[in-house]
Amino acid sequence: MNNSLTIERRFRPEIEGLRIVAALLVAVYHIWIGRVSGGVDVFFVISGFLITTSIVSRYNRYGELKFFPFITNLIKRLLPSIIVIVFTVIVLSIFLLPRTILDKTFYEIIASLLYYQNWQLAFSNTDYLSQEQMSTPLEHFWAMSIQGQFYLIWFVLFSLVFILLKKKTNLNGVKIINIALSLLFLTSFTYSIYLTAVNQPWAYFDTFTRVWEFSIGGILAINLSKIKINSFISNILGWVGFIGLLLTGIIFDVSTMFPGYIALWPTLCAVAILIAGNSSSNTGVTKFLGSNLMVKLGGIAFGIYLWHWVLLSFYNYHSETNPSILIGITIIITSIVLALFMSKFIETPFKNMEISIRPLKYIGYGILINLFILIGLFTIYNKSVPNIEELINDPDYPGASSIFYDMEVPNATPIPTPEEAMNDLADSYDDKMNQSKNVGSLKIGEYGQLENNQYTVALVGSSHSAHWLGALQYFAEEENIKILNIVQVGSRFSSTNTSDTTAAWNNNVMNYLEDSKNEIDLVVATSDIGSVDSPLPPEGMANQLNTIGDEIKLPIMAIRDTQRFGFNIPEYLDQYGYKATKEKMNSIEPISETMPWEKIDYKSPLVHPVDYNDYFKVNGEYEPVIGNVLVYFDGSHITNTYSKTMGPVLREDVIELLDKYSS
Repeated sequence: MNNSLTIERRFRPEIEGLRIVAALLVAVYHIWIGRVSGGVDVFFVISGFLITTSIVSRYNRYGELKFFPFITNLIKRLLPSIIVIVFTVIVLSIFLLPRTILDKTFYEIIASLLYYQNWQLAFSNTDYLSQEQMSTPLEHFWAMSIQGQFYLIWFVLFSLVFILLKKKTNLNGVKIINIALSLLFLTSFTYSIYLTAVNQPWAYFDTFTRVWEFSIGGILAINLSKIKINSFISNILGWVGFIGLLLTGIIFDVSTMFPGYIALWPTLCAVAILIAGNSSSNTGVTKFLGSNLMVKLGGIAFGIYLWHWVLLSFYNYHSETNPSILIGITIIITSIVLALFMSKFIETPFKNMEISIRPLKYIGYGILINLFILIGLFTIYNKSVPNIEELINDPDYPGASSIFYDMEVPNATPIPTPEEAMNDLADSYDDKMNQSKNVGSLKIGEYGQLENNQYTVALVGSSHSAHWLGALQYFAEEENIKILNIVQVGSRFSSTNTSDTTAAWNNNVMNYLEDSKNEIDLVVATSDIGSVDSPLPPEGMANQLNTIGDEIKLPIMAIRDTQRFGFNIPEYLDQYGYKATKEKMNSIEPISETMPWEKIDYKSPLVHPVDYNDYFKVNGEYEPVIGNVLVYFDGSHITNTYSKTMGPVLREDVIELLDKYSS
């Protein structure tokens, strides 16, 4: 009979040193390099190591694992600091946060307090590594949320293991835990590799793509004391792990590869350092990591991680330039000072409280205060947002029609406001009629004159086709036109595709057009990708449109794509103002004034290219606002409000083609 769970439990100072190295790596890479360092992955390994050690030790001491003491200890350690930082962010947001991300920040505050920030970011399609998306001051809380969820997963896992061990007393406890953690590692690691390949931005925030990193820490906690190596090998292993960790973000293209198999690099570097700690020497890396200064700083690494991003975010909101060496060092030093303060006056007092309702009551008050202030701000914010529907037909807001009709327009507050721009999308987004790029099946939305219509127009393509829906809707009912919205976001309408799902979708569209050609009068699609680097329509896009004309025999209005500026225009406008935004837009190399379609060797006579780029310029220069209407909701897509003001422009061309081919 042997269900012993005896494991070594001793203070390992090198772990504290490794914590501060991980925290500083994250800060340095965020501030100056703009990449992911692998430091968070190290945090996950350490967390797995420490919580596994703690749970097993508690079981050995008390013979059971109770939920209330476990969760109370967890809340006392994690939430007081979170409440203080969230409160600080709320207060600073009143004065310093750009309104373009205020709404997003509201939701992320709640998600951070309730530890589901990673899922909030995943479902809001946040790309943690995107340079075009403005980050909220709490975006880094995704890692804390995963850690909190992991602790609950570990409680359930070990509770099941302990129940099994009590029922089957002849089982080897260490062996059972090793098997459980190894299976968890293999499952999570396989899932991480798969999801990173098919949807990396989502994989970055998915709890289950990260569990394997905690599992490594857990396996190490159970088996570390059994690993024996001599001092020479230990020194080499430790320093190799340390140097490898420092270089993670430089060696690997984390923007496309994390958290898949490449995340093994920083996690195994951490493992190497911890193994080296078994045979410490004066020349080993663990001597450095275990020094008094490193241990002291390691104790506040959690606070440094939390504070640095908040400070960096508020700096970036009001400075277009990257932080200088001096600014960056100031951010790090300030983070250390704030972390020390928070440790002494917030974290330590709560840690020292006995396990009871009292600390939970205080923490509950803190959460309620944050939520109360947040609700007040949210209410004020919503009341200050103008009603676009009431203003869209106002003569002071003609948008593109001011160019079409050569109108003089008095100055007025632009609509939508920059903070509302991201929500000013075509109706097909609200109706869930735009297909995901990960699904190859067809989804068709119907708009305009749905019954007793004279014409049917199929709007086909990617999101750059979808943003023309508002323009078509502008005149569809008056002209008895039904619009078929056939859009797959993130995919080109092309005969050349990068994935099976986009290929399946394109094939389904072509089959649908063939089967429905007697009911469809005109196809509207983008003809190119609006990029300086691609002055010609991609061959696959040209082939697709030519096939519709030559083989399916349907006329096509091929719209030249909008310029891609490479930065988020509403956010930049909100941060730096109209003049700076216009200057930045026009400092970017413009797409050619020559219509790209005219440069290709062949086009079907049924393909009719149109170029509307003059309606995004005034006096030859791109403008963020035209006719008091904000043109873009990001770096290339036009707002639905501006699209509607393009209605009179498209009306002429669409009706001309419908008349031509219906006669």
